[in-house]
Amino acid sequence: MANISGNELVAETLQRIGIKDFFFIMGGPINGVLTRTMQKGIRGIDVRHEQAAAMSAHAYARVTNKPGLCMGASGPGTVNLTTGLANALIDCSPIVAFGGSSPVNEYLTGAFQEIDQVAVMKPVTKWAQRVYETRRLPEMIDLAFRQSIAGKPGPVYLDLPSDVINNEIDETLVKWPDLTRTLARNRPQGDPALIQQAIKLIEGARKPVVLSGSGVLWSDAVDELRKWVLDTGMPIYTTPQGRGVLPEDHPNAFLNARSTALKEADLLLIVGTRLNYVFGQISPPRVSKDAKVIRIDIDPAEIGAGSRVDIGIVGDAKAVMQQLLAAAGSRINGGAFADWRGNLAAIEATKRPEAEQAMSTANVPIHPLRLCKEVRDFIDRDAILVVDGQEILNYGRQSIPTFNPRHRINSGTFGIMGVGMPFGVGAKTAFPEKQVVVLHGDGSFGLNAMELDTAARHKLPILVIISLNGGWTADPKHDKPGRDLGYTRFDLMAQALGCHGEQVEKPEDIGPALERAKAALKNGKPALINVVTDFAARAVTIRFTKTAT
Repeated sequence: MANISGNELVAETLQRIGIKDFFFIMGGPINGVLTRTMQKGIRGIDVRHEQAAAMSAHAYARVTNKPGLCMGASGPGTVNLTTGLANALIDCSPIVAFGGSSPVNEYLTGAFQEIDQVAVMKPVTKWAQRVYETRRLPEMIDLAFRQSIAGKPGPVYLDLPSDVINNEIDETLVKWPDLTRTLARNRPQGDPALIQQAIKLIEGARKPVVLSGSGVLWSDAVDELRKWVLDTGMPIYTTPQGRGVLPEDHPNAFLNARSTALKEADLLLIVGTRLNYVFGQISPPRVSKDAKVIRIDIDPAEIGAGSRVDIGIVGDAKAVMQQLLAAAGSRINGGAFADWRGNLAAIEATKRPEAEQAMSTANVPIHPLRLCKEVRDFIDRDAILVVDGQEILNYGRQSIPTFNPRHRINSGTFGIMGVGMPFGVGAKTAFPEKQVVVLHGDGSFGLNAMELDTAARHKLPILVIISLNGGWTADPKHDKPGRDLGYTRFDLMAQALGCHGEQVEKPEDIGPALERAKAALKNGKPALINVVTDFAARAVTIRFTKTAT
């Protein structure tokens, strides 16, 4: 029988699983893997820093609901993946990371770039292992992908020593698993008795609220949850990453009444989200101490560790929502909570014009809310919007609606900066036909600005809009150390990289600049609009956390 190399086994396994794209930086010892993989027709996007490879894979996973794949060379190349993987771990997003490494037969001899990469990766992934035998490469790659989506999703790492992937073995020795099932998801149902208890508790509520998060998206439970919300008439609020379950211009979307809804709710149905600082740990005064709590989560630890839960249902969000819908039947209908929705609608009707007026300011320097208004009015309804920064992240969350699931990505609960450009690259790679817009702070843009070069080289026409307030955060009192960065002409940088670039300093010029950028995008060029904004403008919203900059 013929021999086959480890490099070829990696590429063949990825092809059989159905992988279409990956993100990487070249280097030893993975160049053979890269070459064989791309020869299989799998698109490789070479980025400018390995953390950007992990972040691009993260966004790819977010918008496709499939694991994103990234690769790094040995030593520093693999270690550079860790920031992006740590963010994915906290964000519960499935990434598969491959790292080339020094040969197993030279461990502890001081080999080139030798470091225990598995030990480095264990704290920032949900699973990290090394392949020791060439024949097991398909088996271990299959296991890595399965681990990334099993239960609560998250990043995984597979170490590929040079002597394992460069080795050749007899084809008959290879352990081939059933790769047609690698990305299949198991959907455990909830306890039927708890389903009935939950329905009974909801029947007795007068002011119920649904809280949902990314678990709904990963479980592909959007249709079920949306049907539940529309059939029962329960108001819904999501995490920033879980938006789009209900279009935010729907009559039953009461975004500006969120604070009142949480304070007055007498029951919370919490689906697929952790109870971290985003919802104030559902503690008073953010949420009434008397509110009943029903939690649905794939992870028993999330429910078991919760200090507030009346009914905890462990199961896949899609499967459990199907159970709830079937059990509810006509027992829970929209009319039961009409007065509650009416109260929230009245608040929404009062606050929405106030918000619109604040966004229409003609001040110079440009207020970030005016920039958000121009972006909101410009982008496609099904655009994928990435927001990254400090003030602009908060302003964007308040003012730019989301209409579709998996179309809004931001820094997540880890509070990381620098994800904007890599996220844009990942999203555009996954959906080249969609408009991808990155709304960036100037400080955060600088962290991975050279991914604009990645977009240009790979003909990924992304629109980048920078809120240029001259520093890391608002600074009305000029009292923050290391805050000032100056007003960098990022538009000139964009031009130098072969992109369309403009600077805008007056609010009335934003719209025309966006239209010119749109024309450049149609010609296949990324575009960057550098908008000078007010350094003193501080986003005012409910504090998510006691810690702030």
